[in-house]
Amino acid sequence: MIKKGDLYYPTKEFRKAAQLNDESVYDKAAENPIKFWEDLAERGIVWRKTWTKAFVHRPPHFQWFVGGKLNITESCFNRHLPALKDKVALIWEPEPLNEKPRRLTYRELFSEVGRFANVLKKLGVKKGDRVGIYLPMIPEVIMAMLACARIGAIHCVVFSAFSPQALKVRLQDTRARILITADGYYRRGQAINLKAAADVALAETQVKKVIVVKRVGNKVAWQKGRDFWWSDLVKKEKSACLPAIMESEDPLFILYTSGSTGKPKGCVHTNGGYAVQSLWTGKWIFDWRKTDIFWCTADVGWVTGHTYGVYSPLLNGVTSLMFEGAPDFPEPDRWCQIIEKYRVTILYTAPTAIRMFAKYGEDFVKKHDLTSLRLLGSVGEPIDETAWLWYSQNVGKSKCPIVDTWWQTETGGILITSLPGLGPFKPGFTGRPFPGIKTDILDDRGKSCPVNEKGNLVIRPPFSPGFFRGIYKNPKKYRETYWSQYGSKIYFTSDGALRDKRGLIRIIGRVDDVIKVAGHRLSTGELENAVNQHPSVAECAVVGIPDKIKGEVPVIFVVLGKPQPEEKIKPEIINQIKKEIGPIALPKEIYLVEDLPKTRSGKIMRRILKRFFTGEELGDFSTLSNPEIVEKIKKIIVR
Repeated sequence: MIKKGDLYYPTKEFRKAAQLNDESVYDKAAENPIKFWEDLAERGIVWRKTWTKAFVHRPPHFQWFVGGKLNITESCFNRHLPALKDKVALIWEPEPLNEKPRRLTYRELFSEVGRFANVLKKLGVKKGDRVGIYLPMIPEVIMAMLACARIGAIHCVVFSAFSPQALKVRLQDTRARILITADGYYRRGQAINLKAAADVALAETQVKKVIVVKRVGNKVAWQKGRDFWWSDLVKKEKSACLPAIMESEDPLFILYTSGSTGKPKGCVHTNGGYAVQSLWTGKWIFDWRKTDIFWCTADVGWVTGHTYGVYSPLLNGVTSLMFEGAPDFPEPDRWCQIIEKYRVTILYTAPTAIRMFAKYGEDFVKKHDLTSLRLLGSVGEPIDETAWLWYSQNVGKSKCPIVDTWWQTETGGILITSLPGLGPFKPGFTGRPFPGIKTDILDDRGKSCPVNEKGNLVIRPPFSPGFFRGIYKNPKKYRETYWSQYGSKIYFTSDGALRDKRGLIRIIGRVDDVIKVAGHRLSTGELENAVNQHPSVAECAVVGIPDKIKGEVPVIFVVLGKPQPEEKIKPEIINQIKKEIGPIALPKEIYLVEDLPKTRSGKIMRRILKRFFTGEELGDFSTLSNPEIVEKIKKIIVR
């Protein structure tokens, strides 16, 4: 049995059968990373025209496979169809137990993508247009994304649990003219009215047409000439749709991620490099084989759902599973039922989910046959050793390698992990940089940190092909956020890390003002903006504190403009957060304080506020303009 601090390797049998089991790949990739990625690009991707230059770097900007032309959907479908047309591409499991699942073969999914691509063309969508997608975990969200890619439109998926205001901001930023949504979806037995939320968001946007998927049968408001049922549109269309031929550096999608300021950042990902990185990271990290059933539990509204829920499995000809509901509904072992029912072979989920499973105990797991599992993955936030060991022993039965993975919306794909056919694996450590990736851990002066010393995780050039190319319409923020800390040639991840003597990397957590709640990245700035919109709030500060289930949760310190009863103001602030962001951002606690600790220049010292909950020494606060407030806040917290 594996214990804390143990180092282990895959079994001889696993290593022998693995997609990648040659340790020399690291040395070959390090010797010439550009040539390494170029060689991979020549295998598995359908290029209409070969590139003239593999990598061009004009810091902080760079390009991959310049001059190359392709359409990513040809690599997802056309190249597979001769051999895999009748293979199941997607299994969809609805939340209601009495509802039939759906299975779509590669041929069937391709036909649906073609029909919807023709729908978009008839509605006037052209290459380069942005299309908003506000859909739950149903097959149509995949069809919509791929239909956009087929015709060269840029898809902008927004997490379906986000509030109307959050959707509005993203639609306004992209100036999308088309929105695809649904009448609703099921969540913990409730039929959520998604169309109603979309209708609220559409005010003050440029959206002219709304396509609505019938999912739950909700009664919805309807605007004639603007709103259309998906089913009515697709039944009139042919399945064949010629692909738009895209430049390698043409945008494929924009996905918004929170940053250290209130406004979310639209990360722009391009066609060629993203296709190459998605294909090969999935193939090697998940060790995909022809018979695999892969379940990535992430919502498609997040980058994990984009890359490893949609693109990478299809690029590799893999069968993937999509689940509409919560993994512990209607019973805590729903996730076990799904694995057993479909004989899932690879599970890729978040530490939050693992901790939730562990909370319910081992008996739920023992009731089910999980022997089909041969590989486990973790994503979204650092996984602690306790959760790692529980996952290994109770879900993997101590026989499944665990690939913990580090990456970001910005990186497009996994950059740090232990490859399952090689290892080594160590509880609490993510692993080594993926072949062809150059990482470093730097102190604040830009010097590499020695073994076991915490520092800032950075990426050095040539960067991976799937890296984002910028923040949509905000080049200044792109430079300031990622390329100013150590110069324009070093990418600053905003994550803290350390490495052991073997070079294995352990991710410590964010070093900026971003909170990861159940794997979802929320900025303190965005939360503070929402709270500050309440008319009674003078100012506030948000910090993330550790939580056994969710990893981190927000705690809010509020200074009121005029006194208000707690029982009145706190629910109003919570409703304000729900309205502006959504329930995912709800705080664990709201503290009403008379002031916030600030430097003489007026900067709020969130570090001090956070340390009230971490057990760390508060440190020197003699430089504060109001040091007396620290003790006053402490008394409020402990009362």
